[in-house]
Amino acid sequence: MTDFADANIVGAQTERVTGHDLSAWIAEARALLKLAGPLIVTQLAQMAIMTTDVIMLGRLGKTSLAAAALGNTVFFFTWLVGCGPVAAVAPLIAHILGGHPNNRAGVRAVVRMGFWSVGLLALPLIGVLLLTRPILIALGQQPDLATLAGAFTRALCLGLPFSLGYQVLRNFATALGRPRSALTVMAIAIAFNFVGDYALIFGHFGMPKLGIVGSGVASACSFAFQFFAMWAVVSLTPKLRLHRVFRRFHRPDWTKLAEVFRLGMPIGLTMIFEAMMFNAATLLMGHFGTAAIAGNQVATNVASLTFMVPLGLAMAATVRVGLSAGAGDREGVRRAGYTAMMVSVLCMGTFGLIFLAFPQVIADAYFASNARANADAVALTVKFLGVAAAFQIFDGLQVVGALSLRGLKDARAPMWIAAASYWLVGFPACLLFGFGLHMEGVGIWIGLAFGLLVAAAAMGARFYYLSREPVGKFALAG
Repeated sequence: MTDFADANIVGAQTERVTGHDLSAWIAEARALLKLAGPLIVTQLAQMAIMTTDVIMLGRLGKTSLAAAALGNTVFFFTWLVGCGPVAAVAPLIAHILGGHPNNRAGVRAVVRMGFWSVGLLALPLIGVLLLTRPILIALGQQPDLATLAGAFTRALCLGLPFSLGYQVLRNFATALGRPRSALTVMAIAIAFNFVGDYALIFGHFGMPKLGIVGSGVASACSFAFQFFAMWAVVSLTPKLRLHRVFRRFHRPDWTKLAEVFRLGMPIGLTMIFEAMMFNAATLLMGHFGTAAIAGNQVATNVASLTFMVPLGLAMAATVRVGLSAGAGDREGVRRAGYTAMMVSVLCMGTFGLIFLAFPQVIADAYFASNARANADAVALTVKFLGVAAAFQIFDGLQVVGALSLRGLKDARAPMWIAAASYWLVGFPACLLFGFGLHMEGVGIWIGLAFGLLVAAAAMGARFYYLSREPVGKFALAG
């Protein structure tokens, strides 16, 4: 028998499923997809903005594309550091609502302290971005590419606090069952970024032709637009406005701030361990030439597009698992996590088959304006996509496993799993296959696949272990 508890909580769509039979699993899948659907589309919209940047810069040639890839490596690192505490907002709110559905003050305090974390971290992270050129040169990158990348991140850095602030509001809306709010903003932001790229990279509409710097300016403006638009949506949506998240914004809640950082910093490090393995792969590609970096950037962009599907499912799983954990429902925890994992396997298996069937078509689309001049980059992209096809299922399972654990406030163990999987296994494998066995770029991608396989197995085992224990025992595992 299946029922939906507290369905009218603040009008949220985050219903908690109970029951023991097949109908409970079907109801959980429906609830998951209802929450995950807008999240997936929002993630794809975010990637559409990044893909627009890659395609536009591809029109300038592989040098600009390679420099932007290096610049984005540094930017993404700073974004992940700042995003750790921000990512704690959704599971903390889910636990509050699971145990006390009408605790608006608690929800408001979590959101407010999420913004405080952005304020504390943004300035030092911008300082890191301003040092992009010397950082890349110290890492052995070509000076001309490092110089271009530094110019790119100087233009991009002012968008960082806006991007993190947007994520706070987005996580708040998601935990309250309003994921479509962020989707509306991202749909408009795609057009905003496209026009900005077109105008500032190529000098249209009376704007100066800034090339790669124009892409950075356009992206920074897009981040600011997303934040203010999301602020407006939260203010105008009755179910979100009810929480008055900006009320008494100056007032600290030291307990909640400490919890945001205590749970959020391991989350941030977990994301960094994975993402920086891929970014380190970009840096390693620099040893094999500009074409290798450009091909890697395109293949990474394609794999990132498909990754948005399990990521959206995983974000929904955080809330679904968190609701059951907050209510002390161990069976609900397992059902929510395993349902997300099964859906992820189906989706990512399909994407893997597409990669195998149409690699040339995908690669050609990114260099359509001058495929002949970039033939070496296109050929490498095709090879990289073949390896990416092999790790699609692993990539989906590891992120759903990690974010399901996040719903249990289990952050430290996933952090250590990520560290071991990606840096004690995956990165050495990249070096072994890429340099030791002289497989170059393809070898590096094989190493990435191996790291994801280990992470998927370990995250799944950890969730299996925790979900068998009384939920309260691990409620503060983060």
